[in-house]
Amino acid sequence: MKHSLSSRQCTFVLILFTALSVLTLHWYSRTHQDSKFCAFAQTFFLDEVQANPIHFHYTIDNPSTYGVDESSLTLPVYQPGSAANEAYALSLAREDLSAIDPDALNEENRRLYELLDSYLAVAASASAYPYFSEPLSPSSGVPSELPILLSEYRMDDKADIENYLSILAQIPAYFDGLLVFEQEKADAGLFMSDLTADRVIRQCSELLDVSSLEDGSHFLEITFSDRLRQLAEKEILTPAEIDSYVAEHNRLLTTVVAPAYDRLADGLTVLKGSGKATCGLAGQENGRDYYSALVRLRTGSYRDIDEIKRLLARDLRFNYESLFALLAANPSLKDMIAENPSLLPEMTPEEILADLQSEIGEEYPPIPAGRNSAPIRSTIKYVDASLEAYSAPAFYMTPPIDNICDNLICLNAKDTQNDLALFTTLAHEGYPGHLYQTVYSKRYQEQENILPLGNVLYYGGFVEGWAMYVELASFDRAITLAKEAHPEACAYYQVCRLDRQFRLGLYSLLDIAIHYDNASFEDVQKLCYCLGINDSASLAALYQYIAEEPCNYLKYYLGYLEILELKKQAAVLWAEPGQVTAAYNDTEFLYRFHSFLLQNGPADYRTLARRLAAE
Repeated sequence: MKHSLSSRQCTFVLILFTALSVLTLHWYSRTHQDSKFCAFAQTFFLDEVQANPIHFHYTIDNPSTYGVDESSLTLPVYQPGSAANEAYALSLAREDLSAIDPDALNEENRRLYELLDSYLAVAASASAYPYFSEPLSPSSGVPSELPILLSEYRMDDKADIENYLSILAQIPAYFDGLLVFEQEKADAGLFMSDLTADRVIRQCSELLDVSSLEDGSHFLEITFSDRLRQLAEKEILTPAEIDSYVAEHNRLLTTVVAPAYDRLADGLTVLKGSGKATCGLAGQENGRDYYSALVRLRTGSYRDIDEIKRLLARDLRFNYESLFALLAANPSLKDMIAENPSLLPEMTPEEILADLQSEIGEEYPPIPAGRNSAPIRSTIKYVDASLEAYSAPAFYMTPPIDNICDNLICLNAKDTQNDLALFTTLAHEGYPGHLYQTVYSKRYQEQENILPLGNVLYYGGFVEGWAMYVELASFDRAITLAKEAHPEACAYYQVCRLDRQFRLGLYSLLDIAIHYDNASFEDVQKLCYCLGINDSASLAALYQYIAEEPCNYLKYYLGYLEILELKKQAAVLWAEPGQVTAAYNDTEFLYRFHSFLLQNGPADYRTLARRLAAE
């Protein structure tokens, strides 16, 4: 017998069907938006990482995992009139991103969406002024950076060797493109000063010295042979193959790379005189607007310039007063500063790094387990003597995101001869600095299945701010190690730390004064004289460096101060009922705070503040 539904039953079925339809549509919308975002993020990541074969090689260990033929990648050659392309590409990327509804994404994808959206907006603001950038900067530009990257280029098989040699062959076209860009900068009235040009020209002749290439003593020749010998030990290369590769490498260096450096130097010589005298960005039209955008991009701070100045000035005053109070209470410290004594136990760089690693347990979380059980290894080496004049005091070579087990720290012997400088530098570069922060972040992303998008977003203010934060904290460990044999180490190392902070804070304020307030060298000199700094030659070199490297000191020190501001915010948010703030330096609080930073960074500080508030 056929039964018909009652009106009540029909209504119930209709409601149920509608609810199921809504839930299905909601589920489809969320999964569709997540899939759409993942596809966008993957494309953006691959586009960015493939833009330069050297950077790709340093970022990806196994290209096949990402469906990339590494041998097909070429150095980016600048084309005439294409300066605005980056700003246009960034605006298009943000427009495509806006087609995705962030509210329909899962929590982790929504976080990445917000991070990318903010990054694209800030990067586009800075890219709107393309001729203010300087790819040939004496301190961090292509001429000095390229040889270092080539000397540490990872070689695991014959394909890596072939790719490396192919890159050498592309350098002339790459440099020709840079000269085209420099000509356009000159046409726009934004070419480098003659003093800066002379420094770059000198670099070109010294870094690819013909005599050292001819007698086989050049560091690129030596490091290349060393890497081939290691492959021979693994029976990947035969002696005949080594001889063939060495001959081709020497031919490329002497007949291709060295002449490319010469042509770059000649091109800059021709352009000399078309730039202005050394000055800051504020002396150029739109320079202050560019600087404001650059500060946000490089540091991750969303404070306006005036607020940044106030933050730096408060810190400078506190360090200045604390420093002189400590000196007044301990008159003998002035003699110690002049003598620069060694007070730490005698340790090799490897022993220092091992000690620092062993001491992070209570206040820092352990590095998450990886998919493979290989231990985290670290190698410490010194840069070649010929590179000391162009290298930072030390640098950490970031490992590929898909193989983070082998880590390299390079030290500059001329800047790390003092035992305290070596100790704090290894804290900055190693544990709990760059090495620890990088490996932790990569392992955490792997553990949580977070998209690799963040690896191509630049957050120098977080990365260097973290390293500065732990470097300054490492003075406490140095005091512990030294004070038993040298009780005076406690006050002396406190003075050293305060002096370090004072100088970095001062240099950061000078960065703003030069690039935002248009301070001249005479203005800087007067200010520094008032603070007891009266070495004219050193001040001239400092002014030149800051003028050439806007935001560099801010990246380190403002990044550090932003972390301290987050720490204050956390102390208020995590306070127990009835307490105003949490125990600021309590081990449990520090462990939680460091875990928050490591799991949510690298990121800009506005994003971190919002995530902290939502904890």
